Amino acid sequence: MACRDSIGSPYEVTLELHRDGALYGTVGERCGWFLVSLATGVAEARAGQQDQWPDPDDRFPEDDELFTFRYRTRRGIVSGGELRCQLRTIPIWIPGGRDHPGEWRLARRAFLEAWGQGGVGMRAVLTSAELGAFVDGLVAEAEECLGAQKSGNSPRTPIEGARRSLGRR
Repeated sequence: MACRDSIGSPYEVTLELHRDGALYGTVGERCGWFLVSLATGVAEARAGQQDQWPDPDDRFPEDDELFTFRYRTRRGIVSGGELRCQLRTIPIWIPGGRDHPGEWRLARRAFLEAWGQGGVGMRAVLTSAELGAFVDGLVAEAEECLGAQKSGNSPRTPIEGARRSLGRR
């Protein structure tokens, strides 16, 4: 949803989490710039790190915690939900065949957890491709919500500014 200034113009976004059509929580005040930065980081990680992670789905930015979005009231009280994404390295057993034994392989996955206002949590385990698609989708929704225009010399929103400064169009 759009964050609006004193005259009602949208200038940033906050995420509304919905579950089965009902509001689940509100998190991440003014997080548009950060979402563009994360989308860029995931894309860059998938294009690099071949020596350390041969499978592109294991390639993420190097931070163990990619983000934690919470809702904060104007007085700084945390309430209303949480959306968190942490990286974990997990062992996966690859069964062997007739000619070769099985082996363990390390994989990296993003654990995306959402906590609603009532304390109920949900979790998704994502590859870097799935996380990239998820964050790109959030950025596209934010741009639509803000009515971002890609023409002109100066950015109208923090998302446009982040895209320009990070070299994404």
